[in-house]
Amino acid sequence: MASVIRVLALLVATMAMVLQVSNATVYKVGDSAGWTTMGNVNYKEWAATKTFRVGDVIKFAYNAQFHNVLRVTHAMYRSCNASVPLESFSTGNDSITIKTKGHHFFLCGVPGHCQAGQKVDINVRNVSTAPTPSALPSPTAITAKTPAPSSNMAAPHKFVKGQSALLGLTIATLAFFVSS
Repeated sequence: MASVIRVLALLVATMAMVLQVSNATVYKVGDSAGWTTMGNVNYKEWAATKTFRVGDVIKFAYNAQFHNVLRVTHAMYRSCNASVPLESFSTGNDSITIKTKGHHFFLCGVPGHCQAGQKVDINVRNVSTAPTPSALPSPTAITAKTPAPSSNMAAPHKFVKGQSALLGLTIATLAFFVSS
């Protein structure tokens, strides 16, 4: 009986991880241009078009011979001060998972690059993935304006590649332990 409880706990933990990963979005800073001083990328404008959430991944892609990524304070961001960063990254392909809401400030520490605009403020607002009850339309508005779903309308899925396999493996493991 104790092994069944452990397996169920493992299943619940695995499902929680799958659901958390499936809701995360990966954002490549600067989109196709990446993290650079070339091409006049406006990182402030880029960030303003995104809705960042806790759990999202911010990916910095750049040539590591010419750039880096420093996480800094707001004051350091404003003044382009790279002297004592909170964190530094230099692989050229850095992925940073956002763990808290609020502002996350990044800049390039190569002299002159931040002053040239190579800095970004990732602002994670307190955004819910589901609308609040007060934001939902009244039931009469839904029935009056919404057509009945057809059989060819499937709900969208946000499965990341490999999650189906992970879920299958988890269920197979549970079945194995329960049958033992």
